[in-house]
Amino acid sequence: MRENITLECTECRNRNYRTSKETKGSDRLELKKYCRFCRKHVLHKERKR
Repeated sequence: MRENITLECTECRNRNYRTSKETKGSDRLELKKYCRFCRKHVLHKERKR
């Protein structure tokens, strides 16, 4: 089963991306993605619901 999540920029705290992940046995998702507000590649973390 998959769960929809939102990724938040660690620098400016904007929520830029939505994706899905496997719910069974998974940790918090962290990806380095482009932030259009910071204008650079930054670490994005899964935000709390």
